[in-house]
Amino acid sequence: MLHAETSAAPLAGLKVVEAGILLAGPYAGQVLGDLGAEVIKIEMPGKGDPMRQWFDALWWPIVARNKKSVELDLRCAAGQAAFKRLVQEADILIENFRPGTLEAWGLGYEQLSALNPGLIMLRTSGFGQTGPYARRAAYASTGEAMGGLRYVVGFPDRPPPRLGLSIGDSLAGLYSIVGALAALQERHRSGRGQVVDTAIYESVLACTEAMVPEYTVEGRVRQRMGSTLKGIAPSNVYPTADGELIIAANQDTLFPHLCEAMGQPELAGDPRFATHRARADHQELLDGIVADWTRRFPTAQLQEILDRHGIVFGAIYRVPDMLQDPHFQAREAIVQAPCERGGTFAMPNVMPRLTRTPGQIRWTGPRLGEHNEEVLSGLLGLGPEEMLAAQGRPAQGHR
Repeated sequence: MLHAETSAAPLAGLKVVEAGILLAGPYAGQVLGDLGAEVIKIEMPGKGDPMRQWFDALWWPIVARNKKSVELDLRCAAGQAAFKRLVQEADILIENFRPGTLEAWGLGYEQLSALNPGLIMLRTSGFGQTGPYARRAAYASTGEAMGGLRYVVGFPDRPPPRLGLSIGDSLAGLYSIVGALAALQERHRSGRGQVVDTAIYESVLACTEAMVPEYTVEGRVRQRMGSTLKGIAPSNVYPTADGELIIAANQDTLFPHLCEAMGQPELAGDPRFATHRARADHQELLDGIVADWTRRFPTAQLQEILDRHGIVFGAIYRVPDMLQDPHFQAREAIVQAPCERGGTFAMPNVMPRLTRTPGQIRWTGPRLGEHNEEVLSGLLGLGPEEMLAAQGRPAQGHR
């Protein structure tokens, strides 16, 4: 369901200008908009964000939901002037151009903060705003590789695959939001804004658990382990009579319950499996024992057995499975929203959930320039000729 009312949303009253394209910056804008911020998305006249075309344009209604689309050409003086006026009234500016691009247009933080000292600028890039790689071109894939994720994904006898999702971009967007909210809180004390410098590779690196000290302290480089983690057992994808199921019973307090469920309570006291360390040393043997048991049952029956014994398990879902799952339905994890293509459009609901002032999906991705009049004329007071100039378009009488 779409909502029009935003006054109760947690970020109601927050003004955001988004000048990024593709995913890392726009994902941050999506989440801020979901939580009630007014997000004005600046797009190249006549072209717009490339996300409008990617994946048959099915991504656009999600990543651009709750945003207003305004066409401005930031490469021309009139477009830059209009942009500065917009930013002057903003709390947050989002951008993910290659470092140095805004500065070349006279729109760097130094120039913009002189107009708006409280401005918080979210700058997302592959390698950050400083350092020898700062101006390198980068995508999520390179950030995932250099941040350490790609090396540990997949099976040891094959090249590292990608995840099938642009997780590096999404992580960078989320870390940008954390930085934005922290900067907003600090602004309450100082009255001053600041730059939030988010690098994709560092966003991935921040999620690599103990991989760094594993090497610096123990000299060990974590390797690809396929569907397992070394030393964590039993925790794997196990075969069932009609499919497969993830089961995790590696904790000392949980493993005896799995043994009971398997009808082999004696395994809990077996010296090979009695402790976390022992199970790690005999991981392959233990996985084989569990697999021999799980393949005897259809998935649904196995889930019932595991649930009765309090064992952690999870089916490997595709989208059709998610849509049919009663828990997804009860929590409205996936919702239907009207789409300009006609009918409704299924998409993930707003996250995170707030119980008293929840976020809302007010509309899906807008048409290119849908809010030109509202913002450029209504908010900035530009006349028709000034609007055309700000968009780098010739005046009506000079075509």
